[in-house]
Amino acid sequence: MTDHDLDRSGLRARRVRLLAAAGALLLLAALAAWPAVRSERSSGGEPSPGSAASGAEASDRLVLMFPASVAPPDLPLVQAEMNRYLRDKLDASVEIKPVDMSSWWDRTGLVYASGSQVDLMFTAGWMRFGDEVSRGRFLPLDELLQREGAGIASVLDPEILRASRIGGKLYGIPTNKEFAASKGIVMRADLVEKHGIRLEAIRTLADLGPVLETIKRREPGVTPLQVRADRSPLTFLLQYGLFDMLGDGPGVLQRAGGSLKVVNLAAARTYRDYAKLMYEWRRSGYLNADAVTSRDSEYEAVKAGAAFAFAESMKPGFEIQASRNTGMPMVAVELTKPYTTTADVTSAMFAIPRTSRHPEKAMRLLELLYTDRYLLNLLDWGIEGRHYVVRPDGRIAFSPGVDARTVRYNFNLPWMFGNQLNSYLWDNEDPQQWDNYRRFNEEAEPSKALGFVFDPSPVSNEIAACSRVDEEFSPALITGELDPDAVIPMYLERLKAAGADKVIAEKQRQLDAWLAAGGASAGEGES
Repeated sequence: MTDHDLDRSGLRARRVRLLAAAGALLLLAALAAWPAVRSERSSGGEPSPGSAASGAEASDRLVLMFPASVAPPDLPLVQAEMNRYLRDKLDASVEIKPVDMSSWWDRTGLVYASGSQVDLMFTAGWMRFGDEVSRGRFLPLDELLQREGAGIASVLDPEILRASRIGGKLYGIPTNKEFAASKGIVMRADLVEKHGIRLEAIRTLADLGPVLETIKRREPGVTPLQVRADRSPLTFLLQYGLFDMLGDGPGVLQRAGGSLKVVNLAAARTYRDYAKLMYEWRRSGYLNADAVTSRDSEYEAVKAGAAFAFAESMKPGFEIQASRNTGMPMVAVELTKPYTTTADVTSAMFAIPRTSRHPEKAMRLLELLYTDRYLLNLLDWGIEGRHYVVRPDGRIAFSPGVDARTVRYNFNLPWMFGNQLNSYLWDNEDPQQWDNYRRFNEEAEPSKALGFVFDPSPVSNEIAACSRVDEEFSPALITGELDPDAVIPMYLERLKAAGADKVIAEKQRQLDAWLAAGGASAGEGES
């Protein structure tokens, strides 16, 4: 026997010993777990996190992945309850995988690189939806929706499904929620009342100037308007307020008028006017000094008593939401009327990735989130009696002894899942909130490009180059740091050198082709 044969014989022996040891450990684990499982089933009690009652009896496991800043401590309990419910409904269990947004692209990239199972994945127009589709990462859903998701089609307006298509095909199912947004300014209600500020007098952004001057003079230590390099009145009012951004890269449609010409936003007169206003306000001391570099939330600045107002996107009930997030009463004024763009329709969706093991059951699970109120609220708010209680009027409140800081299940993402209009309202929300949402959607003005999704792949290098130029110039304009009359000409010159004209031309070409094919009605009969 050679040394090589000895090595192979020894390796086989080690493998046998390792397999035997592993088998013994598995047997011991199974025997140890059996009494607990038997007790759990016989008592009918609540399953413990990670217990066999979390869905081990179901034939298939589904993986649900979405961005969330927190993994609530009681997530295993809620998941176990969902799986106990789904066993009879779906003959499947679900594994809930929240992922912090800061690591989302690394984690999802790893999913596709490794082929890891994910059966339902959150996506959105603002999360590179068109790019993900162009890379073949999501399955087409038309046939699956027809076979397994009839309940979804009965909930969603057909126009919404049509506006969600790319190339006539569905790759993501939108959450049923508000499909529009208005833009405006949110202010502390106590200071509005204290200084007799007349909200009805604020009709344009320029009308806010005297209000900011009042706060600066009468409230030392309070920043009149809190802004960041990526969030200011300029960004909110222009982007999807007065212009449809048409996806990534340069090239927008002006909302006013009937033109279908794609233009450069940075060259628009409105952009220069708003940038000059921000510059004047900066020089007058109305903005926070660290605007260019700050990453802090405007909500936190208000909560700390350091800021009076900030810009935001709005929807029915927004003032209550803002009051909850800042910890003090807030009021708001709308500066644009509700507007529906593809970005609004596709702002929250779920897709079935190509790494799904069970696409049919994934669609059926998604359908339940649109049609099964119990399952939806279990995912949204947790277990009734433990995480919340239902009041006589149908709204919910925290369970006794629990508040927003101590509740152990707190995703707070009802806008993300299924049919939000089936989600419970909290006791400080308007009981008519969902009716207001329906009316808001019906009354919103649709963009002329509603349903158009730009494929950035033909000009991806130019978009990347323009993005680097934006990062260099736009923060100073958005926050009023530099004089736009001096900066915008340089900004436009650099964008041109980076290939902005090529991106705009490609957007125009794709938009013209989409319009020629019937726009949002293209592929109408395919679902």
